[in-house]
Amino acid sequence: MNFLQKWPEPVVPVQHLSDTGIRVIPGRYVKKPSERPSNVESAVSDINIPVIDLHELYSEDQLLSQRAASLIDSACREWGFFQVVNHGVSHDLMVRTREAWREFFHLPMEEKKKYANSPSTYEGYGSRLGVEKGISLDWNDYFFLHYLPMAIRDRKKWPALPVSCRELIEKYSEEVVKLGEKLMKILSVNLGLRENYLSEAFGGDDNGACLRVNYYPKCPQPDLTLGISPHSDPGSMTLLYPDENVSGLQVRHGTIWLTVNPLPNAFIINLGDQLQVVSKGKYRSVEHRVIVNSVKERVSLAFFYNPRGEMPIKPAEELVSEEHPALYPCMTFDEYRLYIRKRGPSGKIQVESLKSHP
Repeated sequence: MNFLQKWPEPVVPVQHLSDTGIRVIPGRYVKKPSERPSNVESAVSDINIPVIDLHELYSEDQLLSQRAASLIDSACREWGFFQVVNHGVSHDLMVRTREAWREFFHLPMEEKKKYANSPSTYEGYGSRLGVEKGISLDWNDYFFLHYLPMAIRDRKKWPALPVSCRELIEKYSEEVVKLGEKLMKILSVNLGLRENYLSEAFGGDDNGACLRVNYYPKCPQPDLTLGISPHSDPGSMTLLYPDENVSGLQVRHGTIWLTVNPLPNAFIINLGDQLQVVSKGKYRSVEHRVIVNSVKERVSLAFFYNPRGEMPIKPAEELVSEEHPALYPCMTFDEYRLYIRKRGPSGKIQVESLKSHP
């Protein structure tokens, strides 16, 4: 992709701002009154996104297996989000990987800046999304890296410190990809497609996968800003390992923002725009955002299971008929994700703007 090699303005790590002890956040981070978490209708309640026990999905008891598959289907249609437990990824590996990343974000700034990213690939250590000059900024730092396809994986761009980090990234990513593949098969069958349809539509063994580790420093004015602004994920599916000690993820459900209560050792799964396109809107990506905290930092690992960049994505032919025409045009994932790379998080503007209205 032909893209900027440098950011249009100097990038200031949010962690640096937090560590200086400021009491007032810079104006670039202050959201419009209508977009602030304190002024937008929110909900913090006993309601939570659906929880699916994947052990039941592979049970020899057919009734249990069918129930779990049905729960996933309902969650995809009604929520676009669900949590999975008993998912097969080592709990010890999950914790060690997250804590290694926490250690990375507490390294001296000189060490982290060795991995400073650019808007050409976003790979590395960064503090902003979107390249338009003067855009509103979010209260987070991150590290973004490619895992698949193998051709673009470069371990030298992964942090050398802490010394366990590269090995943990490799092991963790391998396990999460396996989980993503299992879930894609279930979604395919639930949509009435052959088991490998979605995997093949997104590139098969050569699909895309990347990891974004989010670091949300303490914020002196959390009611004025957001860790990540409202958006839907542009790819296929996101497997999020949150910081269960500090709630932060909020999901739009109807007219309210619901704060997700993460379960220990669970993954939060959400559907991306490409699944909405392929499923012809039967499964929808859902807007979500992140709030920040004045007394606690947060570290979360978002693993994006994506189409291969040059793969043309279009509605599944099996779901299209004369009575039910395709809602979205064919477009490669590289073409699609240029929007968020230019403008940053922007709700569901992009995918909804593509929809045809007979």
